[in-house]
Amino acid sequence: MVMSRRTLPIQVAAALLSTLWITPVWAQSERLDNIRQVFARLRTCWKPPPAASANIDITVIVSFNRSGDIIGHPRITYESEQATDGDRVMYRVAVMEALQRCTPLLFTDGMAGAVAGRPFAIQFRNRRPSPQPVEKRAWLTPKTV
Repeated sequence: MVMSRRTLPIQVAAALLSTLWITPVWAQSERLDNIRQVFARLRTCWKPPPAASANIDITVIVSFNRSGDIIGHPRITYESEQATDGDRVMYRVAVMEALQRCTPLLFTDGMAGAVAGRPFAIQFRNRRPSPQPVEKRAWLTPKTV
C-alpha cells in the first residue's frame, strides 16, 4: 500500500483521536499539589516507541479541567527535524498513549483551580545512550612481522 503525503495527516489524526476515547487503566495513589508533580507524573507514563531510528524530541500543548481530564485536543507544537515520517507517527501515537495512561490527573483543590484551562507545554524526549567507543590499544594489537 502506497501512502501519499495527503493521507498521512488523516491517518495520524485518526490514530491520535482513537487513543483518547479508551478508558484509562492507570490508577493514581496521590493528589498532585504543584506543577513539578504534574510533570513528574506525566513522565512516568511516557514510553518511547522502541522501533524509532533516531533520538527524537516532541512537545505537546495540553490543557486540563478541574477534574484532571484533558480539555479539547492536545496539539503537537515541535518535533525533531531528523525524524522520519514513520518516526513522527510512532512518537505522536506514543505521546497520546502517555496522556491517556495518565489522565485524569488527580489534583488537590487548590491545584485544580490553578491549572483549570491553562495550557501546559509538555516535552517528551527519547535519549538512547550513544554506543561506547571501543578503545584501541596499539601496544596490545598483535602485529604480523
